[in-house]
Amino acid sequence: MGLFDKLAGWLGLKKEVNVLCLGLDNSGKTTVINKLKPSNAQVQDIVPTIGFSIEKFKTSSLSFTVFDMSGQGRYRNLWEHYYKEGQAIIFVIDSADKLRMVVAKEELDTLLNHPDIKHRRIPILFYANKMDLRDALTSVKVSQLLCLENIKDKPWHICATNALTGDGLQEGVDWLQGMMGIHIHEGESGHKIVTSAQHVVWLTFCSLLAIRIQYQSKIWTHFPIHMYGKVCPNI
Repeated sequence: MGLFDKLAGWLGLKKEVNVLCLGLDNSGKTTVINKLKPSNAQVQDIVPTIGFSIEKFKTSSLSFTVFDMSGQGRYRNLWEHYYKEGQAIIFVIDSADKLRMVVAKEELDTLLNHPDIKHRRIPILFYANKMDLRDALTSVKVSQLLCLENIKDKPWHICATNALTGDGLQEGVDWLQGMMGIHIHEGESGHKIVTSAQHVVWLTFCSLLAIRIQYQSKIWTHFPIHMYGKVCPNI
């Protein structure tokens, strides 16, 4: 985690990110999102999503609001109504469902060619799920079948996962957190964006740096620095 993110955490500032969780029905989307939540917020019985549901989970510097979209055929037309709101996409694939891999690719192609997605550098995290099943394809094979190498204008990453145990999920979240840091700081067009929260963090950093320079030759190295009503660690 970078210094900016550390300072954001110290000041209680978390970047808000809207994530769309997409994929065919029975791919494990809801189980994935449930596993990413704190243990005390997880539910034991997972039921198929009807329409969509909204879930939340947090990392050290990001607060994710996840739109868990139903993958059932009659509900997939709802996806596009949320594309404009999405700042990142989690696309979950059942790695053992070889028969419907073609359908998953068709839905992915439709997503990528939609006007609200096509011209945006929106990060896409692919979870090749159900890797615990004997007939599951490797993440490399899933990537080949979905032709992910053809995605040239968007950052993407694929992880082999088991949503029941959580294996592989954190790797994806770490990647997404890193990408969203870049995505939010630069904006989708690549231009720099400075938010009010970033301005506060930057001022705090400059203040802490000035204090350290001022007292670096003195013994004052372990005093708590009170700023914005919080106690900041020494740097």
